[in-house]
Amino acid sequence: MTTSSSGRLDGKVAVITGGASGIGEATARRFAEEGARVLIADRDGSRGPWVASEIGDTARFIQTDVRHGEDVQAMFAAASDAWGRVDVIYNNAGTGPPEGNVRDCPEKTFDLVYEVNIRGVWLGMKYGIPHLERAGGGSIIATASVAGLTGLAGMAAYCASKGAVIAMVRAAAGEWASRGIRVNCICPGGIATGQGWLSEEQVEATRRDWAGLHPVGRSGEAIDIANAALFLASDASSYITGQQLVVDGGWTGPDLRYDLMRGNDWSQL
Repeated sequence: MTTSSSGRLDGKVAVITGGASGIGEATARRFAEEGARVLIADRDGSRGPWVASEIGDTARFIQTDVRHGEDVQAMFAAASDAWGRVDVIYNNAGTGPPEGNVRDCPEKTFDLVYEVNIRGVWLGMKYGIPHLERAGGGSIIATASVAGLTGLAGMAAYCASKGAVIAMVRAAAGEWASRGIRVNCICPGGIATGQGWLSEEQVEATRRDWAGLHPVGRSGEAIDIANAALFLASDASSYITGQQLVVDGGWTGPDLRYDLMRGNDWSQL
């Protein structure tokens, strides 16, 4: 998939959590292409510096665990020290380990999902908003999921966490709109990304598996979400706050079950 650059983030400083791989890495690269200076924050202390060096002088890396307030504060301080301001916060870091059903899900698994997917986003807002205030406003983005809009069996904790992100975004948007701070989230569908630990063969298998679940006939790619984040980070979305931008290839749009029951397979048109 090709992209074009038009300087939509010229002069802006963006902080991206989970920026060392997958959606975060694609977004860091896309933001830099559009003129932003980017702080990549991630637990992965090996891949993160490599991604930053690949991007060049407009990127920095800081090892960060979004579950810990001191790490999140240090993350914003690093961006401010490097470039004097923060304009965009992308709370992208997340986790989705195997859970099993609600009876069998281990407590430690539930706690991990809660701490990364909910607490991590909350900390990113709590400690990032003062920096946006000093900059005169800005954009906060979070990665939610279609799992926060619909139930997925065997993923109750994950679904709950992403639903919480959506609710948190709505509440925070109302709190900070008058200060020029917009708060939105993206709800991806099935995205073929290795998150830094799957082999290319495994990613390709995931891509094939996801394709049939989306009406558009393909899985999502990290760049699809990066482009959505670019829109929400840019001034082009200045009248949008408190919203969920669903980027899912039609997953949650048309309900095809009735048609399939009647034997109508629209993919064969």
